[in-house]
Amino acid sequence: MISIHQRRNQPATGSPVFIVLVLAAALFLPNPSRARATAASPYPIRFTDAGKRLITLEQKPQRVVSLVPAVTEILMRIGAQEQIVGITYHSILPPECASKTIVGGYFAPDIERIRELQPDLIFYAGIQKEVPAAFKNSAITLVEVAPDSIEKTFFLISRLGRIFGHSQEAIKVIAEEQRQLDVIATKIARIPKAKRKRVMRIMGRTRLMAPGDDSFQNEFIRKAGGIPPHFGRRGSVIEISLAEWRKFNPQVIYGCGSDRELLELLEKPGWNEVDAVKNHQVFFFPCDFTCRIATHCGTFVSWLAARIYENEFEDPANFVHPERVVGSKPLKLSLNYIERADIVTSEIKDFRNQTLVLTLKEPMRILSTLEGEKSDVKFVANHYFPAPAWGLDHLSGLKGLRQATLKTLGLEPEETAILFTGARMDCLAVSRQSFRELEVTALVTAGVVSNALRMSADHGGFYEPGTRKKHEKPGTINMLLLSNARLTRRAMARAVITATEAKTAALQDLDIRSSATPARNQATGTGTDNIIVVEGRGDHTIDNCGGHSKLGELIAKAVYEGVREAIRKQNGLVEKRSVFQRLKERRLDLSRVCREVTGAKRERARKLRTRVERLLLNPRYAGFLEALMSLSDARQRGLVANLDATNHWCDRTAAEIAGRQVDLTPYLPTGVPPVLGRGIAAILAGAAAGI
Repeated sequence: MISIHQRRNQPATGSPVFIVLVLAAALFLPNPSRARATAASPYPIRFTDAGKRLITLEQKPQRVVSLVPAVTEILMRIGAQEQIVGITYHSILPPECASKTIVGGYFAPDIERIRELQPDLIFYAGIQKEVPAAFKNSAITLVEVAPDSIEKTFFLISRLGRIFGHSQEAIKVIAEEQRQLDVIATKIARIPKAKRKRVMRIMGRTRLMAPGDDSFQNEFIRKAGGIPPHFGRRGSVIEISLAEWRKFNPQVIYGCGSDRELLELLEKPGWNEVDAVKNHQVFFFPCDFTCRIATHCGTFVSWLAARIYENEFEDPANFVHPERVVGSKPLKLSLNYIERADIVTSEIKDFRNQTLVLTLKEPMRILSTLEGEKSDVKFVANHYFPAPAWGLDHLSGLKGLRQATLKTLGLEPEETAILFTGARMDCLAVSRQSFRELEVTALVTAGVVSNALRMSADHGGFYEPGTRKKHEKPGTINMLLLSNARLTRRAMARAVITATEAKTAALQDLDIRSSATPARNQATGTGTDNIIVVEGRGDHTIDNCGGHSKLGELIAKAVYEGVREAIRKQNGLVEKRSVFQRLKERRLDLSRVCREVTGAKRERARKLRTRVERLLLNPRYAGFLEALMSLSDARQRGLVANLDATNHWCDRTAAEIAGRQVDLTPYLPTGVPPVLGRGIAAILAGAAAGI
């Protein structure tokens, strides 16, 4: 049986976690002399912001514009999303961001858009110099923020918690991130200093850049047990010469997703001679983790450390905690053959895992796309193992992952059907559909940012007949299908097809892009998707789950809604997302495109990007590009033969923006399908004429 031990993990009074909590309380809780005055409210609140200005808040802000993605992330995570009315398009997660008004980009937010939202508080960064100048004499409170270390970020989280009445939530966020940092610090302490590796964050496109010596990114490296470079220069970004590169000779290098363009440079003579390149120790992480210091400090340090020291972290002798269950919470399901459903939290290889476990009242047959058909199954599960553990579990392979997971959960392998995923269980979607006496429930987890593919168009990279791969990725869209009827073997097999078709429909309706060919192709799946169909019990025996059957219709609708909801929770992607986000999903970076068409003239490229951002805040021009995105996909499929009308529309739009006829040819971006490329050129050419 499953061994779920209910317990609360309270930090010991001598632990660093406890110290952080005490400091947070000491810094932000009212002092005894003002206890009566602040019993109902902590206001007024006074503090000094990053610009050394004394800020006084007389009451809780009600309308907040956050121009700093780190602040947006913090406010969302502590539960203060209701007060946010405006953000930059650089903020995508948490999913609540999708409902907020976009006021432009981080580097040049639109002042008029901000004014229209009538905020009472604006959070801004020092680089956004137009903001304090524009609102200097207004009644709006301006707060400059510049978190540049983990300690200062924890301080900021605590301050924001107090300002918005979410102090307890803020303390919990700090405690969880500090817990992860403490675990990594203990693991790193066991690695001899002589074996510590030289690690470098790389940045840039055509030139190699890196963070300056004072950057928080080098603090991440140190916390992860790496040795960062010391170039004797400060700043968020500095250029690195070939001599400096070779002298430091990094053993591990990493960047964010948009830094992949540097791979071409790293293949060139001289640049390819460092240990990291020769030993294939080049990693890329999501930009929200690498480029921002907010509420995921502990998570990213854990992930980075696990990639740097995979072998050491895989060794059980280096585990800090025993592998165990640390808690669970029930999930309510209405099916009478399920005894209980739980989301179980466990600690495996020192990382927090989550498992959805369904305990059946009697053994049943299941059909799994991961394990095949199984009989006498008592437990059906979907197991999430976090990003820091992905590399470790790839070393042990699927068999080792299954053994370790089931042993920790106390489940018998012969009685359990289990899937594995990198999508979090707190992003689980529970989707139900019913018709008369029939009912279907789909339990879905989904992530589509890094692993989505278009079948028939994208290439498969593995060809290893007869062997078990050690680098298999976790399932990315996983589905458990349950009905209140008994399904025959034929019906269970047919349900897999029905669910797959519904999943693909959901991806296409959301315009989820292939991670391999995003500019040209929508995704049909992720390449690692899995389904478990449970035989079920009920008054009816069903032999057909195809599209023309009522049960097939219910399965399809449940899966369709479940996939969309799971993607919203995991990736923050909804159908009405911004045109900026949709361009980014096609790997069309506005800054890069503007540099390309201006010949890398920095000031002109900056002005062009700002004007393009302003134009795309206008629904007319955003809609123009969105329409061309759909038309471009249709053209790729061969469904549109003649582009005369499309080209005329692009020419007319460019002329409308510029106030005169302009030539689009110099503004055509490289590597973009022709239809969308001409649409982007129209916006660029029109914008350039106004500079």
